[in-house]
Amino acid sequence: MGRYFKNLNFSLGVVLCTVVVAMALVSLFWTPYSPNTMDAQHRMEAPSMVHPLGTDQYGRDTLSRVMVGAVNSIVVGLITVAIGMGAGILLGLISVWGGRLTDEVIMRFSDLLFGFPAVLSAILITAVLGPSAVNAMLAIGIFYIPVFARLTRASALTVKGLDYIAAARAAGQTEVTIIRRHVLPNILSPLIIQATIQFAVAILAEASLSYLGLGAQPPHPSWGRMLNEAQTFMSLTPWMALFPGMAIAWTVLGFNLLGDGLRDILDPRLR
Repeated sequence: MGRYFKNLNFSLGVVLCTVVVAMALVSLFWTPYSPNTMDAQHRMEAPSMVHPLGTDQYGRDTLSRVMVGAVNSIVVGLITVAIGMGAGILLGLISVWGGRLTDEVIMRFSDLLFGFPAVLSAILITAVLGPSAVNAMLAIGIFYIPVFARLTRASALTVKGLDYIAAARAAGQTEVTIIRRHVLPNILSPLIIQATIQFAVAILAEASLSYLGLGAQPPHPSWGRMLNEAQTFMSLTPWMALFPGMAIAWTVLGFNLLGDGLRDILDPRLR
């Protein structure tokens, strides 16, 4: 691990991500106030000792809602990356080992999905299925499938032509065994790096959908939804938008730095 922490990007990314994960874990057991409890007498209060990040237009504690919103963001990142990575790796391997026609069909399907921007695709899917956190995660996860499929295909094609794959075939190993024992372990590095970067993009995409009202629905706390609710009061209470915006920036920066650090460490050409 010493080699990892010598990389500045990786070290900073770990610190930033650890803070977010720790905040999310703590919120599962404790928050300063109930995140959905309204208090009309303390509406739109500035940060103070009682409410360190102030309160919103309903008197709800902003710190508590930011903490619970971290759980929502992390869950969205994990599920969307799992959907995209799981289906993408499978399609990428099928594309390589399934023959030219199969490869052509899968890659053209990927091109079709790439033709629509991520947020636009997510808006389309959530508009059809209805606004909810689950549909937002499904929409973002579907967009990630061609990302991982193309990366898997490119990496697997490189590995497939190497001598140790030919040696494994000569030893009588089946194609499934070769993929499981020799191909997958040798293409995991770029996939892990891509997953880390896409995790940050998923958090940003979910915040965008929630801001538009297509993600997590009230009263469940979401950083994007908090920004949407705060925009009406920007001139009176700028801190209502400042803290959820900082939370999004902090988290996205942390996972981007983590991905950049892993790329520098795991890519032998860069190293």
